[in-house]
Amino acid sequence: MKKIITFFLGSLLFLLLGCDKKIEEGVMESDLTKDVEMITDFGKIVIRLSDDTPKHQHNFIKLVNNRFYDSIAFHRVIEGFMIQSGNPTSKPNTSFNPDGNPKLSYTLEAEFRPNLFHKRGAIGAAREGDIANPSRSSSGFQFYIVQRSKQTDSTLNKALERVNFMSARNNVINSSKIKPDVDEYIRLMKRNQLINEEDLTDEDSLLFNTLKNKIDSYNMDSLAKIELKNIKQYNYPKAHTDVYKTIGGTPHLDQNYTVFGEVVKGMNIVDSIAKTKTDESDKPINDIRILSVKMIKRKSY
Repeated sequence: MKKIITFFLGSLLFLLLGCDKKIEEGVMESDLTKDVEMITDFGKIVIRLSDDTPKHQHNFIKLVNNRFYDSIAFHRVIEGFMIQSGNPTSKPNTSFNPDGNPKLSYTLEAEFRPNLFHKRGAIGAAREGDIANPSRSSSGFQFYIVQRSKQTDSTLNKALERVNFMSARNNVINSSKIKPDVDEYIRLMKRNQLINEEDLTDEDSLLFNTLKNKIDSYNMDSLAKIELKNIKQYNYPKAHTDVYKTIGGTPHLDQNYTVFGEVVKGMNIVDSIAKTKTDESDKPINDIRILSVKMIKRKSY
């Protein structure tokens, strides 16, 4: 009888595990119903990824399962704004580069969703600036956690002006007149990043700087002010403003950076990290590391 029960339990376990299908390399179906447990030098943070941003969700899960974030530091910390991590050159015994490692870097298509916004505790994908990134695609590695506290009507109005201005500016960058120069600028920039500094020729530098000066001459901000009159103006939904005014967040990033999850436990740890002393480039003077990250069973907090 004991052998029969053991065989039955073993068969049941096999069936249960067999039902856990592989969605793609590094992501199992069961991962989509789990949370992310992040152990830092300051304590534990639990993150819940959004099903509404599958590209970012799957990418983050793959990185977690591959232990990519283990030992990486929070390399950019601004109290009253956010904490940022995911730069592979912040690992121990690695030469830190604020721009990351261009040979490892990749991007994800932006996934802006009306229900996902930059409330306190939101997880967002970092990215390069607008000229270098007209598609507003996300960094494959780097993420930030929004830490800022309550907003007022006044700060919300200023943030909304910035959201619409950045939208207009993005339209200008992607216009038929400017986009070809921007694309060539990005191509040269990426090529130069992959070349060792000592191997860069004067011709490389001249070509890049000439194009950069041409793009600067367009005066994007002035063109954006004109374009601002032509775009459909974005406005914060009341549900979002209520959250911003009672809980907090960074509304000026909405519609411009992808939000793909939120902290469900450990905002006190985020606040503690945000209080650390930093240098002039916002890098903590003493490293604060993510010690380990793993997928865990989801529960209510």
